[in-house]
Formats: sequence, structure tokens, C-alpha cells
Amino acid sequence: MPVLRLKPFCTDYIWGGNKLRTDYGIESDLDIIAEAWVLSCHKNGMSVIDNDKYKGMTLAQYIEIEGPDVLGSNYEGYAEFPILTKLIDAKENLSIQVHPDNTYAMENEGSFGKSEMWYIVEAEPDAIIYYGVSRAVSEEEFCKRIEDGTLTDILNAVPVKKGDSFYIPAGTLHAICKGVVIAEVQQNSNITYRVYDYGRKDQEGNKRELHVDRAIEVARRIPNYSKDFSDGHLLRCPFFTADILHGDNEDEVSSLSFVSLIVLSGQGQIEYVDGCGIMQRLSIKKGESLFIPASSGTYQIKSDLNNPLEILKTQIGRV
Repeated sequence: MPVLRLKPFCTDYIWGGNKLRTDYGIESDLDIIAEAWVLSCHKNGMSVIDNDKYKGMTLAQYIEIEGPDVLGSNYEGYAEFPILTKLIDAKENLSIQVHPDNTYAMENEGSFGKSEMWYIVEAEPDAIIYYGVSRAVSEEEFCKRIEDGTLTDILNAVPVKKGDSFYIPAGTLHAICKGVVIAEVQQNSNITYRVYDYGRKDQEGNKRELHVDRAIEVARRIPNYSKDFSDGHLLRCPFFTADILHGDNEDEVSSLSFVSLIVLSGQGQIEYVDGCGIMQRLSIKKGESLFIPASSGTYQIKSDLNNPLEILKTQIGRV
């Protein structure tokens, strides 16, 4: 099986910057790169394969050709690709938002809900995120604070630094704030209910749409700090397992899940044996995303001594 390098789909939301282009090597015709969807089969934006005989195909097309076995047995029961991973550059604060769970999303949107994880890749001094509420809040107070613009007064403002991670289950009010670059792993959903946006206007001078009624229905109004560190993983939840790799590593891709690798810093190479039994070497560097099919066997990551690698590894389900 091959190791596939992926080119991301990019977005230009008004809060984004240009670090993903200048510091992470992401290529795009957009003036602003707010998000790079580095592993995506979502209909709103798909990753494209950039090497091997599949070059130019979307990842979804590759999976259709090769069949669901490349995703692993943890994929059983899913009707579509289950996760989406991103690099996000917040030059300005994102809106205060919340995502629905699977039950609500399927009933009202015909889609997966959205639980997600953030890994802080960069953070300027004094950078924060908003992560849930700081205390229990009644629905009446919640609605009033949305109306009078004081919602952030009852949110949990958390100082962040490089290497911090947060699990954000569906229903958690949250926002990335300015000066933060994150790697995000999430369910394969693009449903966001925007609650508060600081009164900002888009390029046409219009305020961005809010989704207050639905946010009120799904928002968790008690503090939520749920995070699973079990078995030494960065995070394990029902939807995905995430780990951080540093420097040289040797690992095996099991039959349970494919492996997604996002290079967060450094450079080096990955070695693997292809379907013909031939050893292959692929150079890797900061900002790149790799997809390794399930049951691919052993691969080795070799890091440059002077520029060591940091990699976010993600698999579907609990592994």
C-alpha cells in the first residue's frame, strides 16, 4: 500500500491570517488562509492526492476505487468518511459557537454532529481560548447575555501554550482566540451554530449570520472539562484516537484503521514497503499531511537531526 501525500482544501474566513502559507507551506490562491482541511472527504472541500499513481484524485475518489478496506474495520457502520482534520490560523478571534451531537444533527441537519479536539501548535503570549462556561448558567441568563453582548463574561477563558490539547464534545461553547494556531481533529461535519461574533461585518459590510435558536437548544450550560488521557494517548474518544509523535518513530498500521499524519514542525522522511515489496522513501516537512491505508504494515519516520519532527497522528475510533 502507498503512503499518500495530500493537498488541502483551504478557506478564507475573515478571522484568518497567512501563517499557514508563510510558515507551513500551504499553497492556495486565496488572499487569507484561515483553515487548511488537510484530511477531508467532506462535500464542502476535499483533500487531493499529490503523489503516486493516484495524483490529482481526491481522497474520496481513491477510497471509492480501492474500497473501504483501506479505511479499516473501525469504519464499519459508517455511511461516509468519519473524520476531518485541519490546520487553523486565528489572526483574530473566532466567533463564539457550538456544535450539535449526532442525534440532534441527524434529526435537524441530516448530517453527523461535531465533537472535536484541539492541539495547540502555536500561541502568542497571553493567548486564550474560550472553552465552555465558567459556571452553571440558566437558559434565561444565557439568552439575555447573547442579546446584550456579554456572553464572554460567563465563558471559561483558558490561557494556552504550545502543546496544550482540549477535547470539545458536542454542545460545548467554544472559540479559538487571536494569536493561536491549532491542529483540529473532528467528526466529518461542517455544522456550526454561531452564537456571538463581536458585531463584526464581512467584506460586503454585512454582519455574519447567527444561529441563536439552535444554539440554545444544543448548548451545554454547565462547565465541561471532559478529556480522556487513558492508555497514554493524547486523546481517545468514540470517534478518533490522537497521538503526538516526536523525532524518530517506527509504527505499524493495523487492520483497525488507516493512519493520518500531519507534520506540525520539522522535516525528515518516511520509509515503507510498497505493494510490490520495494522499500520506498518519501520526504516530509512541516505543513504536510499523509494518509496511510489500513493493514499497510510497518513504517518508519526518520527525523532530521537539526530540524526534528513533531507529528499529529490520528486514527478512527478507539485503537
